[in-house]
Amino acid sequence: MKLFEKIANPREIRRKLGLNQQEFWSRIGVTQSGGSRYESGRNMPKPVRELLRLVHVEQIDLSKVRREDFEIVEYLKETHPDLYKSLRKAVRARMETQGDTSADSVEA
Repeated sequence: MKLFEKIANPREIRRKLGLNQQEFWSRIGVTQSGGSRYESGRNMPKPVRELLRLVHVEQIDLSKVRREDFEIVEYLKETHPDLYKSLRKAVRARMETQGDTSADSVEA
């Protein structure tokens, strides 16, 4: 899923994860009633859509991510692109061998 791509059906993602509305929406700072409106078809703002993607589709624990992590990734991409590509390939291979397809299984 691309950055800010429309989340087709947040209800489907929530149900696949086995979460109720309160559990699902509170993880990204949205009230249950607000989430219910998004599930009923109301337009979701881009920041909410991106948080939903990161937390529930990509399964990223945002409490562990720091600004420095992003700066390191950008530095590595700019100064050592071959190393970055090699590391990315190794991580993907590791995820496949561990059967980590969580993002694929809940994409709408």
